[in-house]
Amino acid sequence: MSIWWKINIVLISLIALYALYELYVRIMMKRSAKVISQEEFQAGMRKAQIIDVRERDEFNAKHVLGARSFPYSMLKESMGSLRKDQPIYIYDQNKTISARAANLLRKNGYQNLFILKGGMQDWTGKIKQKKVD
Repeated sequence: MSIWWKINIVLISLIALYALYELYVRIMMKRSAKVISQEEFQAGMRKAQIIDVRERDEFNAKHVLGARSFPYSMLKESMGSLRKDQPIYIYDQNKTISARAANLLRKNGYQNLFILKGGMQDWTGKIKQKKVD
């Protein structure tokens, strides 16, 4: 077998693995939370707990006004401060980490979980941004 065939097999395998991972994330998200538009997110913000699951430095640089920082890497330790009787609105940069966070919360008894479609990268609402000197 030539080297090109081996390279093609490796590339096809990588593409297949990526596709399976994307499918897994979509299934996990669908089981754990409802993906909502910016309009739905903004309409329900006042009655929900808004959590940003990006790392703290990303949160400090720019975040949705009214959101609290719950980095995914620390979520297991800090989820106890979230109320189970109120909706939880989750966002990250796009939505992959949000899906993992929603899955973790669901497994720990949280319901009414919502993920912002497009995440922070598509957010056009009010933000709090660190001032650049």
